[in-house]
Amino acid sequence: MDKRVYFLMIVSFIVGMVELIISGLLDLIAKDLNVSLGAAGFLVTIFSLIFAIASPILLIMTAKIERKKLTLNFLILFLLGNIISVISPTYAILLTGRIISAFSGALLIILCLVMAPRLVEPKYRGRAIGIVSMGVSGSLVLGVPIGLMLGEMFSWRAPFVLISILTAFSIIGVYLWMDRVEPSPSVPIGVQLATLKSRKILFAHITTFLYMTGHSVLYTYLKPFLQESMDFGATWISIIFLIFGVAAVSGGGIGGTLADTLGTKRTVISAIVLFGMIMMIIPFTTGIMPIFIISLIIWGIMSWAISPAMQSYLIESSPETADIQQSLSNSSLHFGIAVGAFFGGIIIGQFSTDANAFIGGILIIASLASMYISMKSGNINKSTTTN
Repeated sequence: MDKRVYFLMIVSFIVGMVELIISGLLDLIAKDLNVSLGAAGFLVTIFSLIFAIASPILLIMTAKIERKKLTLNFLILFLLGNIISVISPTYAILLTGRIISAFSGALLIILCLVMAPRLVEPKYRGRAIGIVSMGVSGSLVLGVPIGLMLGEMFSWRAPFVLISILTAFSIIGVYLWMDRVEPSPSVPIGVQLATLKSRKILFAHITTFLYMTGHSVLYTYLKPFLQESMDFGATWISIIFLIFGVAAVSGGGIGGTLADTLGTKRTVISAIVLFGMIMMIIPFTTGIMPIFIISLIIWGIMSWAISPAMQSYLIESSPETADIQQSLSNSSLHFGIAVGAFFGGIIIGQFSTDANAFIGGILIIASLASMYISMKSGNINKSTTTN
């Protein structure tokens, strides 16, 4: 495996941490900046929404720019956004920093995902995507305990200081170690977006949206779930998040390997079935700690094992528009995070946190139906994507 793939994984981890790293510190931000908890939570929601919307747009706008140069420029912009967050004296300035970080981070993640499979032989494509996905999944799940630990020890600004430092090292690393990566031959925007008319492609993206929405309905509120169901304190909550994070990171690698060995379709279907089942079982395991930990680990692995297999499935389904499909898949994922967090908040306000797990499981099982429709649909007409 080309060592540059592992470096892209590190970059994706650093960039991805910003999205959820303050999720456990919203109360500290609200108190320090004198805003409501809901306003502080909006800092996460707006980031996810921008991340989802900006990714395909920026990818199309920068289609003709050499990838190393583009990565360096957007890493510098990402660093600026985080520095603004560190020094922000008001909520409005912090929001500005988050918006800048979201726009730049949206392109950086997808650049890592589209460059990785180009650095390896076709037979290792799934594994390369899986390795970068490990960085993305690791950032989203490990960012919470890292932010919680630094925030409690120092202040809510400390996580942004860490990310700023790591981003500076990433800029140096990309400049010294990454070779030039020329962009793929340009495909007209209309042709790229026209692939969404294909049921195979459209329902594949719907699958990603549904299973990630189901995951986010519970994961966003895992802390109150643990407090309500198991009466855990801060220490145990941090441990649980760490265990989940390690499992999720390994899930990206496992999913990529399975996609290369078992095939993308089998991997996606198997992972969705196990994912949905374990989500619904979770509330019944809280009374027996070892069973709960095992269930948590399976949940973590399955939540990110699907992503690299789905990315490979999209490349197989529409190789001529592989870049935009990976970008749209990334957007579907982040829309799922945003929508899941929104509806999870509504559910938790009306019912117990157990309801989040059941509804999340239902949404994941629904993604099985959309994936079935995608697989049974005909292939994209290649003449359409090459006109």
